[in-house]
Amino acid sequence: MAFFTYLLRCNDNSYYVGHTEDLEYRLAQHRSGALGGYTAGRLPVSLEWSQDFPTRDEAFDAERQIKGRSRAKKQALIAGDWQRISTLARNRQR
Repeated sequence: MAFFTYLLRCNDNSYYVGHTEDLEYRLAQHRSGALGGYTAGRLPVSLEWSQDFPTRDEAFDAERQIKGRSRAKKQALIAGDWQRISTLARNRQR
């Protein structure tokens, strides 16, 4: 069974990061507002990025890591721009 970490763009242009074992079902929940919370007040939402992981722990760890990233790093992740992520990480260390 695969687990997923995902990144949504909300109507107010903010990002939401989560993890799940059923990505399509979770997206439907977010899009309908059924989950309440952060995304329910910022509909519609769109899936911008997702990645599968072999365990829930790995998906949860990725979620926590991404939540701690800057907006610029999240945008680079969405674009698949690993060079930009690396540059942003080096600049933060200085």
